[in-house]
Amino acid sequence: MTIQALKGFKDILPEEVGLWQHIEASARDILHRFGFAEIRVPILEKTELFARSIGEATDIVEKEMYSFADRNGDSVTMRPEGTASVLRAFIEHGLQTRLPVQRLYTIGPMFRHERPQKGRLRQFHQLSVEVLGLDHPRLDAELIAMAWLILEELGLTTSLQINSLGCPACRPAYKEALVNFLAARQDLICEDCRRRTVSNPLRVLDCKSSHCQEQYVDAPAILDHLCLGCADHFAQTRASLELLAVPYAVNPFMVRGLDYYTRTTFELLTDTLGAQSAVGAGGRYDGLVAQLGGAKGMPGIGFAMGLERLVLLLGQQNADACPETATDLFVAALGEEATVKAFPLVHLLRRKGLQVAMDLEGKSLKSQMKQADRAKARFALILGEEELAKGEAVLRDMTSKEQQALPLAGEPEALCAVLVTAIASTAQ
Repeated sequence: MTIQALKGFKDILPEEVGLWQHIEASARDILHRFGFAEIRVPILEKTELFARSIGEATDIVEKEMYSFADRNGDSVTMRPEGTASVLRAFIEHGLQTRLPVQRLYTIGPMFRHERPQKGRLRQFHQLSVEVLGLDHPRLDAELIAMAWLILEELGLTTSLQINSLGCPACRPAYKEALVNFLAARQDLICEDCRRRTVSNPLRVLDCKSSHCQEQYVDAPAILDHLCLGCADHFAQTRASLELLAVPYAVNPFMVRGLDYYTRTTFELLTDTLGAQSAVGAGGRYDGLVAQLGGAKGMPGIGFAMGLERLVLLLGQQNADACPETATDLFVAALGEEATVKAFPLVHLLRRKGLQVAMDLEGKSLKSQMKQADRAKARFALILGEEELAKGEAVLRDMTSKEQQALPLAGEPEALCAVLVTAIASTAQ
């Protein structure tokens, strides 16, 4: 019996990797335009990090984390999201002393024990983006606009929803109003929502049950309970988004699934992936650095994008978003003598930056030309007994089928230079 991948864990096959690389390269390009630097953080962290940051009453911590005791008996967790790890590194290495504002991003796998479905796996990949050290609403708008630009340049169509979750000064009054509202509906909502009414009332608004959502249509809106500072911050964020011509809708019931959010929150949504409608989401987390033992008063904001969902969307909305890569040259060497002569030449061409393929077994010309077609080679260099006798190789343009003879005399470096020039001039 063959061994298969675990449920919710997926292999990314060679023919799929190009699209992943295209998404990552496009995102990195835009992030660098905005002054972001990459940071790479461990997959395994102390469980306490996520319990303190995400919130012990969240679904992630309660139900979804891959946590276990290591050989020393310490509880460790495979990271379920990126923000906590980036902030842990930010605090541990004193990054707050380097610049007034730190712009960081990381790309990599995250792990949650959820029910696998379209666009949601137990090992999934995220782009996680964080800005630390500034709480101006224009930053909120700039970050949201950057997330929008990443999707726009990938050719994806999404919609943007924003909200404000207030701050520790104004949120308690809203929680009280919400708890009073929920108290009269305990018999009408699910068990999780009844439990959260006591432990984390805002999270009931994030319930995925359509029946529960029907009960919350008339729930009090947090925007009606914002303090003057939060109301002004949200108004300025909206005005700044409008200056940047980023279209948005206000969703007063969007709360996000993590406890650390304050003030601005946002989601980038699609209507083509079923229940998994969010392709990017984030918000402000001004108290999180202090909560993790860092400097008090250190503001922060960030977002994450799910790469699996971006791959699915690109396949649905823009099938030509990532053109297939082509091999520059396929070297078809026929026979042992030709193979020995071509072998060092191929290595030299690769050192010069060309993507070169070669059949190392010296199969028939017909077989090797089929290999060249499968590799989508732009050119083929044919070298057999006849070519060796004439002292020249044949360079074939695989699109036009035009051929030219190239001299074999001299060192491999000479033919290498001729080939590089010929391929470059034809490409222009």
